[in-house]
Amino acid sequence: MAQQPIENYGIVGNMRSTALISMEGSIDFFCFPDFDSPTVFASLLDPQGGSFRIQAELDDQRFKQLYLPDTNILLTRFLSGSGVAEITDFMPILAGQEGEIYAHQIIRMVRVIKGEVQFRMCCAPRFNYVRSSHVTRAAHNCIHFEPECASCLRMTLHSTVPVTAEGSDAIANFTLEAGQTATFTFGEAAPDTRILDPEAIENHFRQTASYWRDWIARSNYSGRWREMVNRSALALKLLCSQEYGSLIAAPTFGLPERIGGERNWDYRYTWLRDAAFSLYAFMRLGFTEEAQAFTNWLHDRLHDDAEHGPLQVMYRMDGRQELDESVLENFKGYKCSRPVRIGNAASKQLQLDIYGEIMDAIYLANKYGDPISHDDWDGVRRILEWLEKNWKRPDEGIWEVRGGRKKFLHSRLMCWVAFDRASRLAGKRSLPGPLENWLTTRDAISEDIFTNFWDDSQKSFVQYQGSNCLDASSLLMPLMRFISPVDPRWLSTMEALEKTLTEDSLVYRYDTRENSVDGLPGREGSFTACSFWFIECLARSHQLEKARLLFDKMLGYANHLGLYSEQLGSSGEHLGNFPQAFTHLALISAATYLDRALSGKDNATWR
Repeated sequence: MAQQPIENYGIVGNMRSTALISMEGSIDFFCFPDFDSPTVFASLLDPQGGSFRIQAELDDQRFKQLYLPDTNILLTRFLSGSGVAEITDFMPILAGQEGEIYAHQIIRMVRVIKGEVQFRMCCAPRFNYVRSSHVTRAAHNCIHFEPECASCLRMTLHSTVPVTAEGSDAIANFTLEAGQTATFTFGEAAPDTRILDPEAIENHFRQTASYWRDWIARSNYSGRWREMVNRSALALKLLCSQEYGSLIAAPTFGLPERIGGERNWDYRYTWLRDAAFSLYAFMRLGFTEEAQAFTNWLHDRLHDDAEHGPLQVMYRMDGRQELDESVLENFKGYKCSRPVRIGNAASKQLQLDIYGEIMDAIYLANKYGDPISHDDWDGVRRILEWLEKNWKRPDEGIWEVRGGRKKFLHSRLMCWVAFDRASRLAGKRSLPGPLENWLTTRDAISEDIFTNFWDDSQKSFVQYQGSNCLDASSLLMPLMRFISPVDPRWLSTMEALEKTLTEDSLVYRYDTRENSVDGLPGREGSFTACSFWFIECLARSHQLEKARLLFDKMLGYANHLGLYSEQLGSSGEHLGNFPQAFTHLALISAATYLDRALSGKDNATWR
């Protein structure tokens, strides 16, 4: 089968791992048993990477994919004049220990709606990033896959239609008439054949649908663009760890920011930056449990130590710091985009902005949730004591450049946020601390930004000290309440950004043609989160009609399911890891503010 575009995928999951399913009914990416575990299916990144295909043998067929409303249950339809069929894919959300044999399974229900349809199924797992072989063994109504890898778990495919082992794969050819169904389960080895019980399958389908519908019903957002905001929230929830409360940046690795280029990273980890923004988004929508779960996960990080400071840029979802980067030499890459990396060397970088993002998250959690504990406040004081001595240092910045450290504006901005939020929180909660020192440092950072990062010739703030380059991360300046959204300096900065980095609604992070600060060759696509930041900045500067027009245009770049990757290419194709939490977080922020502003309810009380 031809390789599918990134945007031709939907996603299902159980808040422990996820699977990407193409519009043609093939599971082409699946890590097991956790988000950051080795792949079992990875044909998205290499033709030999493994997949789980169910194909309808229909002439001139068309494909359609949709989610059951308000759920993460995915339907893939095969449409033809000679027949109509569909696959329902989901990963069960279990309540307690009930139905334990269904824990961590992908359930695929095939049903014919019209006509008689022949199907071909091929389940071809490839374990440990296609680095470990396996033995395929047939049993009653199932095929066992036994990896020759000590760290890999045995997996089983159960089927209600006859399946045979062919080499290392499982194969089935079957025919269904209108109203008939076939069911497959794939996951952690479950020898109990009761897993195919139709009543149990239907019960878990209903239970999973009810879970997602009940969860999204708790959202307090009822404004314009409700469907897109809800879909973004549901996507973000899929990327949350039910066990740990952390949120991964994306469920994939190696998907390129430029076809054929080397900007191919592993995003299956918890960035403090993304997770802090997620807390804001969840609280903004009324999902306080998710915000509290992340706050609980953050508790242990406040008392960690990393290589370059009190905090590390990113962590594994369970809080471990080991993310050594390596290259999968055996992977050809998506459309021959190499290298395909796992792990992430940016975890060892110095990125000073993370301290501001964490303090903003702590501030919001305390403002709208439970007060911070004494021990955690001691952790905050320890972090700020270090930051007070180190905020002037050059670093790799928000974009994790690999071309050498600079004194980045965004890093300065978020250091200002760290001391600003700590000062505010100490005042509101009467918490002990060197408040005068924090305020003095905050003001010194403000003076530094206006003195050393303002280019009077361009009437704009610049990317880093001593440069004349612009950077879309400056769009966070008014969103973090550092500068008024109608300050003349800010308005002229927005004009410069629009002129230099913007094409209609699409915003680039910085100009890679003239700026080698990232140390990588080639261009990249527009950065979709930056587009939503730009739209929110327009709305906050009272340019509501323009903001609304651009927002509606950006919604048109979502895929058929309302999902976004990290970037958009020159023809509107999705680039980068998918779906991208950062993009959906920015969409939620822009949508909630713009909706309130259009309704005359400026949410100035937030932050």
